Amino acid sequence: MDNAIIVSFISCVLLGSCTSSPPNFVLLFADDLGFGDLGCYGHPTSLTPNLDRLAAGGLRFTDFYCTSPACSPSRASLLTGRYQTRSGVYPGVLYPGSRGGLPLNETTIAEVLKPLGYATAAVGKWHLGIGANGTFLPTRQGFDQYLGIPYSHDMGPCQNLTCFPPDVKCFGLCDVGTVTVPLMYNEVIKQQPVNFLDLENAYRDFASDFISTSAKKRQPFFLYFPSHHTHYPQFAGPGAAGMSLRGPFGDALLELDNTIGSLLETLEGTGVLNNTLILFTSDNGPELMRMSRGGNAGPLRCGKSTTYEGGMREPAIAYWRGIIQPGVTHEMASTLDILPTIASLAGAKLPQVMLDGVDMSNILFSQGKSKRETMMFYPTNPSETYGVFAIRLEKYKAHFYTQGASHSGTTPDQDCSIFASLTVHDPPLLFDLEADPSEHYPLSLDKRPDLQAVLGRIRKVKEQFEGSMVFGESQISKGTDPSLEPCCSPQCEPKPNCCHC
Repeated sequence: MDNAIIVSFISCVLLGSCTSSPPNFVLLFADDLGFGDLGCYGHPTSLTPNLDRLAAGGLRFTDFYCTSPACSPSRASLLTGRYQTRSGVYPGVLYPGSRGGLPLNETTIAEVLKPLGYATAAVGKWHLGIGANGTFLPTRQGFDQYLGIPYSHDMGPCQNLTCFPPDVKCFGLCDVGTVTVPLMYNEVIKQQPVNFLDLENAYRDFASDFISTSAKKRQPFFLYFPSHHTHYPQFAGPGAAGMSLRGPFGDALLELDNTIGSLLETLEGTGVLNNTLILFTSDNGPELMRMSRGGNAGPLRCGKSTTYEGGMREPAIAYWRGIIQPGVTHEMASTLDILPTIASLAGAKLPQVMLDGVDMSNILFSQGKSKRETMMFYPTNPSETYGVFAIRLEKYKAHFYTQGASHSGTTPDQDCSIFASLTVHDPPLLFDLEADPSEHYPLSLDKRPDLQAVLGRIRKVKEQFEGSMVFGESQISKGTDPSLEPCCSPQCEPKPNCCHC
């Protein structure tokens, strides 16, 4: 019996709703959020009541991973179920004038669902390329509608922009010498520079209208909401500014949580909450170089741009009222697994390519074992020369290479900083993540034949995986062209300063 039938049966029995309506999917994706940043993950001063409510009524993951400690490659893997090395979204991230983007021959979650009649929408941070004439925008990748900033909101000068009311300027300079960040609807620039104080309201209204319209049409839907929160520079409008105990970071996080609360109200009010799977996670770990403005990895080591746990283990919540039983799972899962899971639940065909994700249904509906035994850890600049930097096999993690990063600087741990240069480990550093999630105490292999056997298994997994990995053409190495930077007045001069509307 396939999962679509199983879910329909569960819904019929538990909810008294014997309909054949396909499930809806809401995918919430935070930005630079650390493992320890949410109240339900132990932060003492974060105000995240709606996310905490989802966690209390749903399934909270303790061992959930992204595929890259950087934005663009992590998003590519989320939407395709494939490591970023296959799609070519590496090294680093895409920029406003990047020539490349997520290749159109890659199949996104939206494209998996479209043949089944799903309405699809994306709202927020895309960061998978724009390209010439909008080649790589969401509307070219399976989404019916899009509202958002097509890349990171720090990729444009922000020193004179307002991030908090009444007129608190954004922290830092952001990227200078480029166009100010635009707000796009589908493929048209609606505002440049974006108004940060009203941005979240625009996203909330767009997403709520999409849900309401789909529900009214009785059309199944997929809503992808990659938020800008809590990436630097943090911002928040009047509904959240100054209302948390964590300062600007906490206010930005509260604004995201408020939006999630509004979406839950819309799902409830339109009568589709009981038929909607809500998934929440983040793209990578916290940007520790920003100190208190950069997030918190909790007990995990380092953060963004590193392959330590703090860079790639993320908070994650799955909620489906009446279907997913409340609890906590310690099973390993990944953003890679979201596409196969959604496809299975919708009864959709999987893309005919090498997928790295597995179906999580057994975890979600039975709190059973994961099909995932391994997780690969690529750095922000992966190469065929070095291959994976680390591998997790069951509870063990082996680091073949370690390297610090500027994004994880300022912490007392010197192995996190940019001055911690690339180091080869032979034999690899081996950690028991159940006993030592902070990766402080490498296991000694001396007189431990059991650990030698574990290491042998890990080496075999590494050899097999890297033997099957075919690196796609690097999209980011195609470089940038200033003429591709989005400008609401394409013929104006002098650029980029004249791009204002």
